[in-house]
Amino acid sequence: MNYQALISRRTFTGGTALVATALALPALRAQSRLEKSKITLSVGGRAAFYYLPLTITEQLGYFKIEGLEVEISDFAGGARALQAVVDGSADVCSGAYEHTINLQSKNQMFQAFVLQGRAPQIAFGVSTKNMPDYKSIADLRGKRIGVSAPGSSTNMMANLVLSRGGLKATDVSFVGVGSAGGALSALRSGQIDAMSNTDPIMTMLEQKGEVKIISDTRTLKGTMEVFGGPMPAACLYAPTDFIKKNPNTCQALANAIVHGLKWLQTAGPGDIIKTVPESYLLGDRGLYLASFNKVRESISLDGIIPDDGVLTALKALSSFDPSIKPEKIDIAKTYTNEFARRAKERYKA
Repeated sequence: MNYQALISRRTFTGGTALVATALALPALRAQSRLEKSKITLSVGGRAAFYYLPLTITEQLGYFKIEGLEVEISDFAGGARALQAVVDGSADVCSGAYEHTINLQSKNQMFQAFVLQGRAPQIAFGVSTKNMPDYKSIADLRGKRIGVSAPGSSTNMMANLVLSRGGLKATDVSFVGVGSAGGALSALRSGQIDAMSNTDPIMTMLEQKGEVKIISDTRTLKGTMEVFGGPMPAACLYAPTDFIKKNPNTCQALANAIVHGLKWLQTAGPGDIIKTVPESYLLGDRGLYLASFNKVRESISLDGIIPDDGVLTALKALSSFDPSIKPEKIDIAKTYTNEFARRAKERYKA
């Protein structure tokens, strides 16, 4: 499959459609009145660094600056947060970009419109207590693997690692453990044998010698090694119809997130500690800061979704999920940078 040709062909037609859409929609700069000022936003595990830009944006009042009243509903994992939007109980999801591809494969059109993370920030580790003699992926056959929630990006990462080691998802048992204290407890109590999760959880377990990391996407280098290219991660995405009907509202959301990303570019560890809720520290401020230093470079600088990154995601998903056929996915329709570009210009991100 020539992925570059795929996106080139579809980006041309998609770009033409975007121009036509832009001409048909109200000029965002000229008309800033929000179509919908009260927004319900779902997220799967908001305490994770994966969603730090969302936390910063909320805590510093950047949504309110844009005239938005945002209610954030937190779920155990990204798959459940996604379901809230599909069911209509939430307007927008803060979650993994690849969900837009999965949804399109099921004939549900969703679109990502501002990026929070430019690396998945997910690490896969085996329990040193339950699997002290671990040597290869094959050793995971029949084991229990903790993920934030079945179907979430942590599950996707685990599936990818397993497939490259010759195992199928059906060769293991996946257990939803969340991405906070419950995940720590599940690993430490021996309920699971391995775990695919985000920070600060994985760094806390790693530094105490409780897991052996076997695959790591918490850095840009690690992401390149695992996926073979840049991999967009957390973003805001919504049904395409919602975005078309509420362009000013989506612009305001993108503005707020990029404002938060801009703040994060110069924020020090002390600034982070003062801004995030105390409960996010999981009782260990030092390890929380160590986690932040590890994932800092993976935070998006300007909210722009990389064109080559969406191809990486499509290739990764199709490598282990036979239901996703690249030639049937219109990748250009899974994301737009129109809102993020305006927000970047506004905040000089």
